[in-house]
Amino acid sequence: MNKDRVKTAIEVLLAEIGEDAERDGLVRTPERVSKSLEFLTSGYSQDIEAVLNGALFSVDYSEMVIVKDIDFYSLCEHHLLPFFGKCHIAYLPRDRVVGLSKIPRLVDVFSRRLQIQERLTNQIAQVIEETLKPLGVGVVVEATHLCMLMRGVEKQNSFALTSAMLGAFRDDARTRMEFLELLKLRGDMRAAFDPARISERNDGG
Repeated sequence: MNKDRVKTAIEVLLAEIGEDAERDGLVRTPERVSKSLEFLTSGYSQDIEAVLNGALFSVDYSEMVIVKDIDFYSLCEHHLLPFFGKCHIAYLPRDRVVGLSKIPRLVDVFSRRLQIQERLTNQIAQVIEETLKPLGVGVVVEATHLCMLMRGVEKQNSFALTSAMLGAFRDDARTRMEFLELLKLRGDMRAAFDPARISERNDGG
């Protein structure tokens, strides 16, 4: 990214909306926006193989691996407004697994780009399938889009839900339903491990 060109573009944009880029509050805004965009689109410069390699392990494990509630933030490619939410990922290993910390990093690689939610969901699923060659992959993404809240339809309580099901998750209804049912347990599990509730149970016991 050419930061000087980005800063100049932001100065032009500020002038076009009727602002004075030289006033106190905006003097450093072009520089701040440039740094912000560099971070928010850093996924373009990420090497997926470098992110995942070194964290692939051969194991004798064939049960479902799930990483839930992965927070992500992205920019809608249509309006350059944020959309954000949670990503839930599951796969059925064939003969190897990936380090759990790499899965959220993979989400960051694709979310820190100009995106649409549907593509983001598919990209995550496809990379896991291509890298691990598992029996199946399931990805569910739930997100709030500021382009719907701040402009256009202005529906404050709306959110979008997308999914990508590959392999056994697509072909086997029982596997797919097991994944979706486990996602529903999120609230129950959080309640069970809530420190306040654990303290109450201990005091009562």
